[in-house]
Amino acid sequence: MTMIHTPQELEIMLGENIKALRLQRNLDRQSLCQQAGVSLNALKNLENAKGSALMTLIRVLKALGNEDWVQNFSPKVTVNPLHMVRNKPVRQRASRRVARGNIKND
Repeated sequence: MTMIHTPQELEIMLGENIKALRLQRNLDRQSLCQQAGVSLNALKNLENAKGSALMTLIRVLKALGNEDWVQNFSPKVTVNPLHMVRNKPVRQRASRRVARGNIKND
């Protein structure tokens, strides 16, 4: 059974994992900041789940040697064999949203 976490819980888990990786590599915050090219406050915010920029996360992961995490955020899109059978063109964009006033209630 899959656990469903809130965005805040996920942010806390991510921050804890980043901090654990840093300590595992015996790096203090200042050293990691210099290697990653981020400010000390940015790293503290990331580790303490206080909100952080995506670029900060990417730079810190790269400095820690874990940039493969970014590749694992979402699976690679593969071709679905059913789409090939139907000969439908590959979607280029999402469909338009239906205006709220046009929704029919049965």
